[in-house]
This record gives sequence, C-alpha cells and structure tokens, in this order.
Amino acid sequence: MANASDRDFFRVLEDLAPGDEVLFAEIVGRLAFNDAGLIPVIAQDSKAGTVLMLAWMNRRALEKTISTGLMTYWSRSRKKLWVKGETSGHYQRVESISFDCDGDAVLCQVNQQGHACHTGRKTCFYLALSSEGTRITVSTEKTLG
Repeated sequence: MANASDRDFFRVLEDLAPGDEVLFAEIVGRLAFNDAGLIPVIAQDSKAGTVLMLAWMNRRALEKTISTGLMTYWSRSRKKLWVKGETSGHYQRVESISFDCDGDAVLCQVNQQGHACHTGRKTCFYLALSSEGTRITVSTEKTLG
C-alpha cells in the first residue's frame, strides 16, 4: 500500500519531460500494491487497442513478466502465479508495460495469441450495457480453439 512519500514521488514524476527516465528500481517499491500485495493490471491488444482482460499481479508476477516477456499473473483463486496461456496455448507476449500516474495500476500492451477470455472470446469484456442501462448484450462471439 502506498504511503504519502510514495504519492509525493509520483507527483514529482508529473513534471518530467518526455524522454526523461527513472530507474525501474525507483518505481517498483513505490507501486501501490494493496493489502494482499496485489496491483490491478490491464492487458490490452497492442495492435487493435482492445482491452482484453483485467487481472492481478504481485511483485513476483511483475518481475517474471518483465524477465520472460510472457504475461504472468497472480491467481487469487488458486493462490499461485500463472502464465497466461500455459494450459490453453493462448499466450500474451508483452509489447510494453506502463504504470499510471498514481502507481496503482499497470497497463500491458500485449500480442494476444488466440483468445484472452476463458469463454473462448477475444476479450473478457463482452457483456455490454445498453445506453439506457436496462439490458446487457453479448457483444462478441466465441472463437474456436
């Protein structure tokens, strides 16, 4: 969980110019992992821009993602690390990793092989709320394989 000095650190980063750099080691310890040691991560298709899924990482998952180039998450249900695609073959290869301005979320641009959702859909966000807020429509079809 981030403290006041961590928030101040990210405020200082707001004044940096494009191209300025900060060492990863300076940021990783200041990320706002929650009380369970987790931070939300959004996986986005690097080519289409589609948000594929939201999952969780602990510090070890983030470091493994960086070192292997494969998206590695913390499974809250299984209570262990899991590499996306290790059983399905539908890997997410990392194209880039960004951190938001508060250090409390991670955005990963990925090259998605196959589908991202366990339902067989390209994205986990396939349930669309109608404009009047009264109906949910399935917005994408399942894919084979």
